[in-house]
Amino acid sequence: MSNMSNFPVIEQGTIAGNLYDKYHTKNPIARFLVKRFLNVILDLVKLSGVSEIHEVGCGEGYLAATLIQLPNIKKVRASDFSARIIEKALILHKDKNINFFVRNIYELTNDDVSEMIVCCEVLEHLEYPEKALEILSTLSRPYCLLSVPREPIWRIMNILRGKYLRDFGNTPGHIQHWSKREFLQLVNKYFDIVVVRTPLPWTVVLAKNIK
Repeated sequence: MSNMSNFPVIEQGTIAGNLYDKYHTKNPIARFLVKRFLNVILDLVKLSGVSEIHEVGCGEGYLAATLIQLPNIKKVRASDFSARIIEKALILHKDKNINFFVRNIYELTNDDVSEMIVCCEVLEHLEYPEKALEILSTLSRPYCLLSVPREPIWRIMNILRGKYLRDFGNTPGHIQHWSKREFLQLVNKYFDIVVVRTPLPWTVVLAKNIK
């Protein structure tokens, strides 16, 4: 299946989708790291015992397409602010039973409630991550699965592979930067933290609505 990668996609002045197509990279080290990351995500979804998921900020839909294959998952919805990226997702995963739709994270409503909200590789792109987390906390009934790049490890690894050197290893579009401790402190304002995993170079958190 073609990955239809034409990176980057710029919409509303923001990079949409994956700037670096980590799901189809041929770099063996990157493939190993991404596989570990996905395994952690899948393990935490299984641990939660949920049967439905809403992925917020789904990009081209590769994670949603992986999640729908879990035997316990019966329903997956996936949203993104970018109409162009959702159009790609619909084409790429037309054989999957996933409800893709356009929705800005700040405009999510009670119609977007789910047993589990998944929001991976999104918060670092947002101007108002605390506002987003507050919204996600009202929609998680009860679980929320979050991931962000773990800093400064993320930027150090970019520098080591010779990427984004003028920006000291910062990936274009990343405007928020958290260490593991800083991210957990942020999440703890809105959720009870259930499990924390740190597959290099990410921080992954399974959290529960505190209400």
